[in-house]
Amino acid sequence: MTMPAATAGQLDPGPSANPFAGIDFPELERSLRRPRTLISVLLSGLVSTLTLVALIPLFYVVWMLAWRGGQKLSLSLFTQLPPAPLEEGGGFGNAVVGTLLIVGLAALVAVPFGVLCGVFLAEAPPESRLAQAVRFGAKILTGFPSILAGVFAYGTMVLLTGGFSAVAGAVGLAVLMLPTIVLTAEDSIRMVPAKMREAAIGMGATPTQRIWLVSLPTAFPGILTGIMLAVARAAGETAPLLFTALFSNFWPFSGLWPHLMQPTASLAVLIYNFSSMPFENQVELAWAAALVLVLLVLTTNLAGQSLSRRQVTDR
Repeated sequence: MTMPAATAGQLDPGPSANPFAGIDFPELERSLRRPRTLISVLLSGLVSTLTLVALIPLFYVVWMLAWRGGQKLSLSLFTQLPPAPLEEGGGFGNAVVGTLLIVGLAALVAVPFGVLCGVFLAEAPPESRLAQAVRFGAKILTGFPSILAGVFAYGTMVLLTGGFSAVAGAVGLAVLMLPTIVLTAEDSIRMVPAKMREAAIGMGATPTQRIWLVSLPTAFPGILTGIMLAVARAAGETAPLLFTALFSNFWPFSGLWPHLMQPTASLAVLIYNFSSMPFENQVELAWAAALVLVLLVLTTNLAGQSLSRRQVTDR
């Protein structure tokens, strides 16, 4: 059956048809005389102004931190121990090492369990009651007060072992790190394209091989971002460490072996202790320690972003 010429012309306008026919371009131009455009410009300017005003306190705190902490910053701060009251000089090298030790132990506990839990939540069927309960618990823990994490670690570690220790501090920080890692790992694994999973199944991969060789490598940037966020939060926490690791004026190592079951210094607790002292030297050390802690957290976040971008580029 032959289609009429008029109908064919309507269905196929041909290459000479103008796709912009009937559009009044002057009508689309932005003009402040139009109420809609004027309101849009005014609201955009208002939001931008309020954003800058809200950032003023943040910039002021950062400037004060860099100014007062930078004046005291020197290499000797990382090689000396905290000074006694009325003593000049000193440093917080043991607190830097203790912070890295406690946060590292907390990451060793929280990262494997968090990633495995995220894999379980991402792979579990929607009707799974256990997955729903775990997800609900993780979301509740995201708003968990840090001091309660310290009380939990105090009751489970300090009272059982009979003393404050780096391990107890790591348990308290791991409780705070776990929900962030679990939820970010689940979301990252869920964002893996279904075609990649189906391709792995089509090639005969087992569920374990599919998760280990396809899902986790693809979701690695998102998982790493969640780990960096959790580490940044744990490094700046003070309340859990007051109940668990407490503080120490000595190095947490004896030779190459760390004292994991003894009170351990940390930057957060040192800042808390020294900032309230009536001695100028201790207050200045608190400012310098706060600057070092901010730089450590910033470096950790930048390293995580760099690794995640490199992973994406390599693919």
